[in-house]
Amino acid sequence: MKTIFIINPKSGQGKKTDVFIASVRETISRTNSDAEIYITKSVGDATVYVRDYCEDNGPARFIACGGDGTLSEVLNGAIGTPDAEIGVIPMGSGNDFCRNFDCDFKNIENQINGKTIKCDAIKYSTEYRGAKKEGYCVNMFNIGFDCNVADRMTDIKQKPFISGSFAYFLSILITLIKKECSDLKIELDGVGKHNGKLLLTSVANGSFCGGGIKSNAQACVSDGRIDINIIKNLSRTRFITLLPSYMKGTVMKQKNIEKYIFSGKCEKIILTPNNGDIRISVDGEIISAGKTEFRIVHNAFNFVIPKK
Repeated sequence: MKTIFIINPKSGQGKKTDVFIASVRETISRTNSDAEIYITKSVGDATVYVRDYCEDNGPARFIACGGDGTLSEVLNGAIGTPDAEIGVIPMGSGNDFCRNFDCDFKNIENQINGKTIKCDAIKYSTEYRGAKKEGYCVNMFNIGFDCNVADRMTDIKQKPFISGSFAYFLSILITLIKKECSDLKIELDGVGKHNGKLLLTSVANGSFCGGGIKSNAQACVSDGRIDINIIKNLSRTRFITLLPSYMKGTVMKQKNIEKYIFSGKCEKIILTPNNGDIRISVDGEIISAGKTEFRIVHNAFNFVIPKK
């Protein structure tokens, strides 16, 4: 099967992209591999390219060279082709999906020779101002406070010496000062779970977000279930005290934490804003949405595990 390296030249602020491209070309030549490079031109281009390639040529091994957004775009292009394979070389600022695996994803040759496993994805559908939108998420949706954090983090990461978890932490503090909450109705598998203001909710396939924050510690990318957190409208003081354990993935071990945070698993979620539209971060890419449905797709795609 042909391997195609889908390279986002803007991932990681475009640092060392030329060096990486040269390394890929050298590896392809040295190993005499049936492989080639495609460099994306704009947001969404990876989805279009992968979909068109599969329609014209059949399945291939597509290695997303970028962050979670690039991986998500490749997934959305390949998911209709059952035998297509999807891998990732982390070059973004978050790179959270690959944190769910104990692997070295940066070795180019090992990506070409890797095996595949089945992974889940989350399908979402929504409507915004009369236009319907649907797609697939590989890692996580962040809604409410957490989406505002992701929105701010994009700007914060442009500043020198600020990236990854530290950028996420600063974004949380700024957003907490502003105390931006959402007013939502949330149904899990047809049963109402929340109705009213909340600080944030995360709808997760993987455990990590924000460059290594273990927000959904119980999530598993192959269990056929969506992992969801609902954090109530806490005071600033209480949230700050919970923040360190939230970032480490140990918050649910705290005494009486159920008063403040719900953590559970389901197969379907319906989220309805009580006041107008909402913003949703989809694998780090933010969209505007109305009432939104999330469904787990078990064994949705073939994920490349690099050869060890």
